[in-house]
Amino acid sequence: MSIAPCRAPVLASMDRAQPFASAEDAWFWTMAALTARRDGARLGAGRGQVVRPCEPDDVVKCLDRLYRQRRIDLAHARIMRIWGERHESPSPRIPQEAGDLRLWQEAMERLDFPLRAKGIVGGPPRGMQPAELAPFQGRLS
Repeated sequence: MSIAPCRAPVLASMDRAQPFASAEDAWFWTMAALTARRDGARLGAGRGQVVRPCEPDDVVKCLDRLYRQRRIDLAHARIMRIWGERHESPSPRIPQEAGDLRLWQEAMERLDFPLRAKGIVGGPPRGMQPAELAPFQGRLS
């Protein structure tokens, strides 16, 4: 009885990995991947059009950690699931979505830092623009 050699998948280089622009983008990508997995798709690293610096489970683990730290609660997770499946965020123009919008924004703000720390999200932090440096006007000793 012979044993067939294992074929390990060749993963894309992390140098080519493109981080997400925001926690919201990472969440929508995660929900799309989890929905596809639930529907029977076989997912693997480096197989998409854009190489990402994580797996969908990495984003879910960050969310789970926030839940265990009591930084988010089940209401946040519920809103994230509902709007993530719709692949859109609650609209500030629709009064009936005001409560969902508040929970959505809280959850995205709290998810932003751990995703940045892991390199999953890049760019300036949520709600902040890159700072401009002013020239030094004083005297140097």
